[in-house]
Amino acid sequence: MNNSIEIKNLDLEFGSVKVLKNLNLEIGKGEFLVLLGSSGCGKSTLLNCIAGLLDVSAGQIHINDKNVTWAEPSERGIGMVFQSYALYPQMTVEGNLSFGLKNAKLPKADIAKRVKRASEVLQIEPLLKRKPAALSGGQRQRVAIGRALVRDVDVFLFDEPLSNLDAKLRADLRVEIKRLHQKLKNTMVYVTHDQIEAMTLADRIAIMREGQIMQLGSPDDIYGRPVNKYVADFIGSPSMNFLDGVIQNGAFTVGDLTIPLTGYEFVSGSAVDGPTTMGIRPEHVLTGELVDNAPVQIDVDVELIEPTGSDKLIDCQLAGHDFRVRMDGQAQVFAGEKLRLGVDPSRASLFDVATELRL
Repeated sequence: MNNSIEIKNLDLEFGSVKVLKNLNLEIGKGEFLVLLGSSGCGKSTLLNCIAGLLDVSAGQIHINDKNVTWAEPSERGIGMVFQSYALYPQMTVEGNLSFGLKNAKLPKADIAKRVKRASEVLQIEPLLKRKPAALSGGQRQRVAIGRALVRDVDVFLFDEPLSNLDAKLRADLRVEIKRLHQKLKNTMVYVTHDQIEAMTLADRIAIMREGQIMQLGSPDDIYGRPVNKYVADFIGSPSMNFLDGVIQNGAFTVGDLTIPLTGYEFVSGSAVDGPTTMGIRPEHVLTGELVDNAPVQIDVDVELIEPTGSDKLIDCQLAGHDFRVRMDGQAQVFAGEKLRLGVDPSRASLFDVATELRL
């Protein structure tokens, strides 16, 4: 892979606390990589190390084949967009966009050209004479992105840029950032704790936990073949159902329910017999006419229904475990009635109880 960013054996310690642990990561040229994880997992810390805002304890960072481990942020060829817009309130949008360029003593014609290009790409030309106080949250965030764009760099770093916006604006700006990437083809590293943002934007996702990368792969890989129970639980909304049972003679048994494992692809070299956790996503449980062709069919009692408009989430009990099913929003189903479900083992995930690794 032609790499834009290469991180080798990176450690970061604050006193006796190790925040990043022997972390290795390669990000290809023009790739959109998302660092995803819960609060405190080290994703923003890693971004700040790439940006040069934090000094690393060990390891190296290369950007475009240049070792920048100890280089100043301004020497790294990056543009950064923060969660807070960090705009100068006394300056117009145009002033905010051109400020860094004027400080860098660029020619006036060059500054005007860059500001014009960024404002066209982000569709903020009508706002150039306004001050930040006269802009909406979404417009301010566009200006903050524009300030990174005018630098004309190869690598953009985004630190949770949409988390201050309401849900509708977040969805709109998400689409704009994706379009921006398709248009510019720059390398983008994007930090978020929002898995929908990660899944929709990323070429690849790095799921982080306690300063380490748990899994690095495409959104489809991470959703379809999570490497461990933590990743499986973290990705997907609502989260995956887990059943604790045992594998014997090619079948998974939980309580008095036996599910043959025909069609399930085991990871090569993984032990199969013994205590095991089966994970099934609510949207992979078959209902209605689809149940007739399911390898395993089960009757459950509907306990609770959560309508979300496009879907209905059904809460029930399966073999003594809480179990959720996603159905079509128009499905006729009522609390207290019986519901027949179908399970296809080929779409399930199996995890070793001791190591929590995928089988």
